[in-house]
Amino acid sequence: MCLIAKLEGDHARVLGVGHVKSRGLKAGAVIDLDACEQSILQAVGAAEAQAGETLRSVVLSLSGGHPFSRTSVHEIEIGGREVTDADTRRVVQEGRRRLGAAPSATGLGPTTGMMGDATRGQTERYVIHTVPVAFKVDGSMDIPDPRGMVGNTLAVRVHVVTASSTVLKNLSNCIARCHLDIQDVVVSPYAAGLACLDPDQRHLGHVLIDMGAGTTTIGVFKQGQPVFVDCLPIGGAHVTSDIARGLATSLAHAERLKTLHGSALAADADAREMIEVPVTSDDQTVQSNAVPKAILTGIIQPRLEETFELVRSRLEASGFDHQTWNHVVLTGGGAQLHSVRDLAAHILDRTVRIGRPHGQAKLPKDLSGPAFATVAGLVDFALLPTADLLRLGRAKPDAKPGVFGRLGLWLKENF
Repeated sequence: MCLIAKLEGDHARVLGVGHVKSRGLKAGAVIDLDACEQSILQAVGAAEAQAGETLRSVVLSLSGGHPFSRTSVHEIEIGGREVTDADTRRVVQEGRRRLGAAPSATGLGPTTGMMGDATRGQTERYVIHTVPVAFKVDGSMDIPDPRGMVGNTLAVRVHVVTASSTVLKNLSNCIARCHLDIQDVVVSPYAAGLACLDPDQRHLGHVLIDMGAGTTTIGVFKQGQPVFVDCLPIGGAHVTSDIARGLATSLAHAERLKTLHGSALAADADAREMIEVPVTSDDQTVQSNAVPKAILTGIIQPRLEETFELVRSRLEASGFDHQTWNHVVLTGGGAQLHSVRDLAAHILDRTVRIGRPHGQAKLPKDLSGPAFATVAGLVDFALLPTADLLRLGRAKPDAKPGVFGRLGLWLKENF
């Protein structure tokens, strides 16, 4: 999906929308360059035609690439003077180095640098986000912006999110083949959190679960920033495949059955309610077969239970106390399934709600559901105030090369 928006006052007005079926991707990674390129071209072309604008660069959501996050605390001496921009950048850079991330020639931008991660197979990884969660000046803790304060020591708790370099290079190749540059890359739960969580919710502690087609991504927010990110290679497309196999129908018909009749929890009336399932016979003719709705629910529910049990295991393994993720928000296309909120609340044993975008992007009514939370959050990310960009160590967008340019430089240096 492609969204073109323009800032007008306090909100962004949507000028154009391109929404096409995603092809050439599996679990957020490119598996067919040509098919992926055509999907991007169709989505961008439709949005450009509607907006009357021509795109040069994009902000890209990343839902695959095995995103992995770690947090570290680092402290430097500043000698009793005022904290400067250079000090904040230096302490964040040292925090990145402690986590194994290589320094970047373009500063501390969220999409620069490479790192090796022993827990993920010693593969080279790009740093997607470098987020200073909070600073500390001497004894004063949890400072969002320490510049101008006086102290002897400056410390930072920095959160670094990385992803597979090969996944990013293949995505950037597709974008480049469409004659576009990548201005920024944002992991999908971070983007969805910007759109669906207000500042108080991001500060007090919320978990956002983005239920996409190929992946389910997790983002934990605290003190206004993402402090944990993870990804499961399971999503709505797996539910659709289960339905197609279980009811001996096509994927297109299975998707339609899921959308029209699917439910995450069984109801008493499901055994009596009959639904029509298109089935292709041996002579390639399509016939309708009436089956109880309970059979459809019996296929969907186990897959979603597995998904939420895996989410719970990842959250428990993250090391955060239960109060940090006491409130859960569901976004993505999978969040639109009937009774999915109740099932999630039962398995996670937490308060769960469905998240709908309410950020700066004023979406049309038909695009205001949870399935469009991530793309709305990309608009919010692109419109971050200059102060926030500087606090994250990023230059203004026109002062740094795009991701494809950085990938090209890295390739030239290493091959």
